[in-house]
Amino acid sequence: MNALVRLAGIMVAATSLSAPVLAQTTVVAPSGSTAGTYMDYMKTVYDRGTGSELLQIPIATFDKEFELTPMAAESWTQSEDGLTWTFKLRPGLVWSDGEPLTAEDFVFALQRAATSGYDFAWYWDFAGGIKGWKEVTEGTADVSTLGLKAVDDLTIEVTTVAPKPYLPSVTSLWYPVPKHKVDELGDDWALDVATIVSSGPFEIESWEKSNNSVVFTKSDTYTGPWSPMIDRLELDPTLNAPEVGLPAFLAGDADYSFLNTGQVPVATARYPDGIRKNAVFATSYISYDLDAAPFNDVNVRRAFYYAVDRAELTSTVLKDIAIPAGSILPPGYPGYNPDIAAEAVFDPEKAKQFLADAGFPNGEGFPEVEIWYREEGGYNGAIVPAMAQYLQAEFKEVLGISLNIRALPGPEWMDGLRGKKNNIFIAPYEYDYLDPSNFYGIFYNGGRHGYFIPEYDEIIAKADSESDWDTRYKLYAEAEQLMIDQGLILPLVHPVTIAVVSDQLTGDGVAPNSLGFTQLDRLGHYFFTHITKQ
Repeated sequence: MNALVRLAGIMVAATSLSAPVLAQTTVVAPSGSTAGTYMDYMKTVYDRGTGSELLQIPIATFDKEFELTPMAAESWTQSEDGLTWTFKLRPGLVWSDGEPLTAEDFVFALQRAATSGYDFAWYWDFAGGIKGWKEVTEGTADVSTLGLKAVDDLTIEVTTVAPKPYLPSVTSLWYPVPKHKVDELGDDWALDVATIVSSGPFEIESWEKSNNSVVFTKSDTYTGPWSPMIDRLELDPTLNAPEVGLPAFLAGDADYSFLNTGQVPVATARYPDGIRKNAVFATSYISYDLDAAPFNDVNVRRAFYYAVDRAELTSTVLKDIAIPAGSILPPGYPGYNPDIAAEAVFDPEKAKQFLADAGFPNGEGFPEVEIWYREEGGYNGAIVPAMAQYLQAEFKEVLGISLNIRALPGPEWMDGLRGKKNNIFIAPYEYDYLDPSNFYGIFYNGGRHGYFIPEYDEIIAKADSESDWDTRYKLYAEAEQLMIDQGLILPLVHPVTIAVVSDQLTGDGVAPNSLGFTQLDRLGHYFFTHITKQ
């Protein structure tokens, strides 16, 4: 009997040695920032581990045509009064350790976010409008009063303070948190690869925290939509900078790279079929500490508004990778108003007059200021540093003032912004869901910048709860006009990303959409699950 067992073992070993080994498909891509703490999007957005959202399945998300697609939820309904949404989850979803994924994991994710100082909490107050959110986050009400309920394992009920016709779009950033892991390990569950569990299309293999690079593998337990067609995904933030990414691409060490202006002609000539463009729904703008001199004076802010030649900036310094911004909303985004955008003209004489009205004729006596921007890769890495240098020269020439430049790692920049540790920032922002409230919400009731403008907040609150689109459109235009008149922001540019993609990458993810744009990793759930590699 033992001889038979040994013989069987030898035959199995021989068979395994002679059988062909199926090659794994690995994609190497730029993504994320070079600093990250928790591999948990619902713990921190601004300081998250690279690709943490790819580990989890959201309630819904967008495809490359910006169509909202059910993911963890298979359906949703809204009550007649518009205040209650019911989401039905797909049966059979599990965590990678085999534990069932339930409605409680989604509800727990937001309950924890509301009580743990989540750095994206404003989103669920303004965009989500969840009943009781403000009171709970401010510590004046118990978490049990939130308008969130796990009716049963597959049913979530969300109650809002006002009708939110776009709430399903908001849920594209609602990821579950494994309550059973948090109960066992606390927040530390998302610090160690050995304890991180996933509910989405990928599992984590390794995480190099020194540069925030991550290796993911195709999940063996995922049963939701959009299962990956590749086996491994290496996300390397050090490739985000085109100066690093393109050489890696040329050497065959990366499957695509973003391009800066100097690289576009060379890459286009060499890889004409590999060039991909994307008119990003994003805006780079200047924001201020409204309470600190000299930007507590509206005349100073208005002087800056008219001192920027956006057309020159985008036609020379940022050629091919950005277009002028006159509005916080990009062209083509729902609610974009061309009349508002047309007000952002370059007018040196008007700029000088506003500065003189503030008591600084020709810049005399104006304090030396330092503009802070965030170090990052991708399109912002190509745009922001060059733009900062242009602004430095422009403000010197037009206004006669000295503007120093300081680049900071993402977490330090965000801490400085939230803590008002500086008085002027270059702030990039890209949409999270397709509705005007997404952009206007970052200035509502404190929001991202600590702006508290009662008149603005009143208009936005009214627009947010208005069901008639034409009325909402007019209200948002009124709100943005107020922003311009008070100089709350200075729109600079809307990015246009240009990338070069390997001809070995195929699939719907790398194919342009109906508008001719390719989203690449901005729509990560769609892109990384809809590519193959030859």
